[in-house]
Amino acid sequence: MKKTHLRITLIVSLILIVSCTGGKKKNIASSITSEEENSQLLIEKPQLTFGFIKLTDMAPLAIAKEKGFFEDEGLFVSVEAQSNWKNILDRVIDGQLDGSHMLAGQPIAASVGFGRQAELITPFSMDLNGNGITVSNDVWSKMKSNVPVGEDGKLIHPISAEALKPVIDSYKNNGKPFKMGMVFPVSTHNYELRYWLAAAGIHPGMYSKSNIQGQIDADVLLSVTPPPQMPATLEAGTIHGYCVGEPWNQQAVFKGIGVPVVTNYDIWKNNPEKVFVMTKKFVEQYPNTAVAVTKALIRAGKWLDTPGNREEAVEILSMSEYVGADEVVLANSMTGTFEFEKGDKRDMPDFNVFYRHHATYPFYSDGIWFLTQMRRWGQIPESKPTEWYDSKIKEIYKPDIWTKAADILVEEGYLEASELPKTDGYKPATTDFIDGKKYDAKDPLGYINSFSIGNKDNKTSDVQ
Repeated sequence: MKKTHLRITLIVSLILIVSCTGGKKKNIASSITSEEENSQLLIEKPQLTFGFIKLTDMAPLAIAKEKGFFEDEGLFVSVEAQSNWKNILDRVIDGQLDGSHMLAGQPIAASVGFGRQAELITPFSMDLNGNGITVSNDVWSKMKSNVPVGEDGKLIHPISAEALKPVIDSYKNNGKPFKMGMVFPVSTHNYELRYWLAAAGIHPGMYSKSNIQGQIDADVLLSVTPPPQMPATLEAGTIHGYCVGEPWNQQAVFKGIGVPVVTNYDIWKNNPEKVFVMTKKFVEQYPNTAVAVTKALIRAGKWLDTPGNREEAVEILSMSEYVGADEVVLANSMTGTFEFEKGDKRDMPDFNVFYRHHATYPFYSDGIWFLTQMRRWGQIPESKPTEWYDSKIKEIYKPDIWTKAADILVEEGYLEASELPKTDGYKPATTDFIDGKKYDAKDPLGYINSFSIGNKDNKTSDVQ
């Protein structure tokens, strides 16, 4: 029997018992089955409010609510759109939100002291991939001739930023800055855009203690633009390109104002994107609630990656209270394809991943990648020893919460034991990057030092 139906039966039984006893309390423990006792966590805080930004990767929250997965856990959840990432961070820290869809870099930056400091917890990774880099039509017209063409007459993907370099140089020679937008200084988008540019020898700028704009020595000036405003800002000519999540790259194609040139799947195959975040205080005060939330989100991720469900997901996400974009725009990326230049739609079955490849598990190695990029670009201004990266990420990423939730789901029959990763929290080393660099999360300093652009760390010095 589904737990929702069981709960309804229990509530009806309670009403009947109270009615028959004239409103007097009566012991009804005998009406609760052993199945209910074993499967139900004792929820400390059932009424919850979660935040999100209008992006397709908020989908696990929408699905967990619309498909009743939160209710199955005894949770009554409100899901509220927020104006920008800073607002989300502030409202979670201040306790106005119980948790939120958040940039993977936000809880990490809060821990290392870049921006507002706080103790935040990540028990659940919301998705893999899902971002793209788009340039204006004018920029595309100038860089397209630099992109090699295959025998089939189609442009060869992935497109390197080397094709963009002559365009940037021409702007510089004419005394004009080349500007690109990203969604937040500690966003995946910022690091992916920087990675793509730097792999082609284009300097995206450095941060320092006294300069947090990230534009020191920059060939391209990167600045923050909220995701839903990206297309309009591009159309206005304020920026010449941007890195953002869906549906805002496909929206540029749909409106005919820009061309996506590369996805983050091409920059780093199956990279982590958003995470679900709560404060450390919340998790310590309401541990069962945190596990119950994680259970519902894991089920939502699995539902999203179950064949045949994406069309319904697109319909749900198109609702005004969620992403609110046209279904045709959402479907462009959510149903296994991605459109680059108008009419050039390519199969990309892994563009949006919510469960496959252990997408929901909060791997330490995923979080350490963000720490390496923060150090590479100066957001972490001082060198740190290798062991610091491991200990720091373990303060934030909590796979133990995920594992407890997943183990209960196995007991309840929602997951198979074979679906749980066998891991120490670290993925194997990988070269699945656009430049072929090897990333080994257990050797973060070696990784940082492998880049020609960015900070270097002395592996033998006595560092903090």
